[in-house]
Amino acid sequence: MKKVIHKAESRGFADHGWLKANHSFSFAGWFSEDRIHFGALRVLNDDIVAPKMGFGTHPHDNMEIITIPLKGVLKHRDNMHNDWQTVVPGEVQVMSAGTGIQHSEINGSVNEELGLFQIWIIPDERNVKPRYDQKVFKAEDRQGQLQTLVTSFSDKDSASLKVHQDVKLSRIDLLENNSFQYILKSENHGVYIMNIAGNSSIENEDLNSRDAIGISETDSFKITAKSKSELLFIEVPMIKL
Repeated sequence: MKKVIHKAESRGFADHGWLKANHSFSFAGWFSEDRIHFGALRVLNDDIVAPKMGFGTHPHDNMEIITIPLKGVLKHRDNMHNDWQTVVPGEVQVMSAGTGIQHSEINGSVNEELGLFQIWIIPDERNVKPRYDQKVFKAEDRQGQLQTLVTSFSDKDSASLKVHQDVKLSRIDLLENNSFQYILKSENHGVYIMNIAGNSSIENEDLNSRDAIGISETDSFKITAKSKSELLFIEVPMIKL
């Protein structure tokens, strides 16, 4: 088993006034030579956006982009949709940038901060037709069990959102002293686990809120909640850039 530990305070941080961003991997003005990616996972940003503020229209291409709102109201608009799309906690948004897309993301509230994870996955197919999707995932469906959010188009799971890469994004909420055994898709995959909240232990590594661990070269691992915990799993093929 191979492990990499990323404590919350070791992340890159940028304070733009209207945006406070924590970067798990090199992004924008923050660069760390040993934190470029974890397999096909290229970006995991933990953002807080001030009320009525956001990211103006900007382009992307050849990237699978996944957004998980944690608090507040996200408003999304792109050149495939003329109307603003509302995305709130409990929903997940996916976007295949493919041949190119222009989009805007703003805080849709006038008085509440917007908190979200934005995840970029390197696709296994380039220059696909751009697409957008979002879906509701009920919190009760991840109590003590794995709730799958995103998988590949080739995966038979019909309840998950789809992207152009052999990934599995999932969440679980565990009560204190509860355990869960995570089983990987294949020996060529690794899992990047973000401890969203609470305290957990994964393979004898203690994780507090926003600590993360990347695990590869194994077929399974055990998670034990030391307090009520919420965890996000990003399983990806361990490609090399």
